[in-house]
Amino acid sequence: MSGAAKRIVTREEIQTIYHKPLLELVLEAANVHKQHHKFGEVQVSSLLSIKTGGCSEDCSYCPQAARYNTGVDVQALMKTEDVLAAAQNAKEGGASRFCMGAAWREVRDNRDFDRVLNMVKEVNAIGLQVCCTLGMLTEQQAQKLADAGLYAYNHNIDTSAENYGNIISTRTYDDRLNTINHVRKAGITVCSGGIIGMGESDEDRIGMLHTLVNLPVPPESVPINALVAVSGTPMETQKRVPFHELIRMIATARLVMPQSDVRLSAGRLELSIAEQALCFMAGANSIFAGDKLLTTPNPEFNEDKHMFEVLGLRPR
Repeated sequence: MSGAAKRIVTREEIQTIYHKPLLELVLEAANVHKQHHKFGEVQVSSLLSIKTGGCSEDCSYCPQAARYNTGVDVQALMKTEDVLAAAQNAKEGGASRFCMGAAWREVRDNRDFDRVLNMVKEVNAIGLQVCCTLGMLTEQQAQKLADAGLYAYNHNIDTSAENYGNIISTRTYDDRLNTINHVRKAGITVCSGGIIGMGESDEDRIGMLHTLVNLPVPPESVPINALVAVSGTPMETQKRVPFHELIRMIATARLVMPQSDVRLSAGRLELSIAEQALCFMAGANSIFAGDKLLTTPNPEFNEDKHMFEVLGLRPR
């Protein structure tokens, strides 16, 4: 779905795929996955919050928003040596990518950003792919990150354009897409997906995939997050998304973006090995490893090692 004459994928096409009988959908996704990827190989990423809490945005799901009382302590930007120690641990735990997240609305051209650029260079030197998620970026900032050796930039679109205003009011959907364009222009790979279980409809999920697949180039990495409802946020009473809905989303993402890595992200702690096996079967081929995703609990490296052994998976 890339190249000069990129075909627009319609909502109707995605709808047809999304609403197929579940087992048929999973089987089809598994076959497409096998054609485009090494079956059983999983890309392992590790995510570290290098600057936690105090964000001025009002994302309804996020424990790091300053306006919500979620018990997340505001912490300044970490010291470079501590970040490097965490990167080294991640590498020893089997991660091939190290993602650094800062709870900023947008990147500012200041000393903190200079320190992040230096972290990117240093983590790169350890031999890990480096990813950042720092909020909105200008073209110039994306270029600086590219020059420092950044491999990927994560900027999720969260949901459909129609539903976006129900989740966040402090920035627009276009703000998100502009940052993705700046990242792409700088030659950095794009990591962009969304969250399910925020009270959205099937149409919203289809709309989100429709936006992603019809970007000039679909994201190289597509995280599918299941909402982890955090006390103190407006989403605190949301019920956990049913497993069959998560699997449907993963399989549909795999079929509409066959070349992309589909990452099983937040919400994995609640899944059994059998459920995760079905996710890998349906086309997920990337996970976040390590005991935390920014501020959200996640399975530990040892648990994942056990799961890889049981399922015969191997880290990329």
